Amino acid sequence: MRAVDIIGVGMTPFGRHRDLTHTDLIQQAAREAMADAGIVASDLDTTVYANVVQAFVTGEMSIPGEYALRPLGITGVRAFRVEAACASGTMALHLAYDLVRTGIADVVLTVGAEKLYNDDRDKRLAVFQQPLDVVEAQRYLTTTTGRLAPVPAGFDGPSPNVLMEAYAAQARLHMATYGTTQQHFAAISSKNHMHSQWNPLSQYRNAMSIEEVMAAPAVAWPLTVPMCAPISDGASAAVVCAAELTPRFAARGAIRIRACRSLTGTDRDPADYAAHVSGRVSRLAYEDASVGPQDIQLAEVHDASSSGEVVQIEAVGLASPGEAGPAALRGELSLGGRCPINVSGGLVSKGHPLGATGLAQIHELVTQLRGLAGQRQVEGAKIALAENSGGFYGVEDAMSCVTILERL
Repeated sequence: MRAVDIIGVGMTPFGRHRDLTHTDLIQQAAREAMADAGIVASDLDTTVYANVVQAFVTGEMSIPGEYALRPLGITGVRAFRVEAACASGTMALHLAYDLVRTGIADVVLTVGAEKLYNDDRDKRLAVFQQPLDVVEAQRYLTTTTGRLAPVPAGFDGPSPNVLMEAYAAQARLHMATYGTTQQHFAAISSKNHMHSQWNPLSQYRNAMSIEEVMAAPAVAWPLTVPMCAPISDGASAAVVCAAELTPRFAARGAIRIRACRSLTGTDRDPADYAAHVSGRVSRLAYEDASVGPQDIQLAEVHDASSSGEVVQIEAVGLASPGEAGPAALRGELSLGGRCPINVSGGLVSKGHPLGATGLAQIHELVTQLRGLAGQRQVEGAKIALAENSGGFYGVEDAMSCVTILERL
């Protein structure tokens, strides 16, 4: 098997891009990644496009990736399309990694994009209330009945939808199991909003204190608005190539992919956190990379909600069970702490354009490992981890992906 490098990354700002189309966003991210890698279209032999709901939102149902990339001169290549809910971008990278390391491809452009924002509010919200999602969320609520931390009096009002109720129930199960508090979730959210003020590509760039996060409008207790990812537009991209070919290109600095692992979730007891899918995936990735959690110097983890980040941090071993919240309060997971997490701002502040999210995590880690992150730079960073989850099925994420990168 061949060693594999990331030689270029690109990313649009995340946010509400009323004046840009899905195609505009893809082309911007792809151009940036190719320029960063020092390649031209003819250097590519394969593309992988990731997207989740573009067909539903804008009606672009047929080869949208090929339509967007062909005007850039990207023709005569093998082309793949990947959909794995919020993990789509990472799965595009993992497919590219497998194609390159096995010798099937040499130079691959991966791009993920989503154009979610539009003026039709019902359509925007319908993206997150698909029939099977609603069924699974309701099943989780039924499964955990009587096992959750109680909702305080006065905070038991209606939630926006059953999916948010399920996210809140996951938070309350963690509270009941480990004694986690709303303040702990707010500390996670606060550090991410603090980080995002130094990320020019972030959807929100306003620092928020723990108190401000807790006082914000409620979504479903214990979650408030700043603890939940917003609706976003955006695209991100990465160029992957065989390490033996890296010297051919004028890349700004190649980053080695040490591990790419993904698994689907399993049917387990909701409180059996030791069997969490991200824990199982991360153990495989650590073994592949010949490192352990103690070697990770920074990480991007999936925080569709701040309570979800707590679970993911513990699942991948960057904090002991029940300790992610207290660690956040102590500043251990912030810039300057022992293992900064979501220095990009995370999904709750940087934004969450579904198909672009996983590759945006890679964009951040490559930027960090190159030492180019400016005010949010993690000094001396050499080994980094990304955890990206997709979907909700049963008691956990339907899919979890872990990627480990190293600066050589």
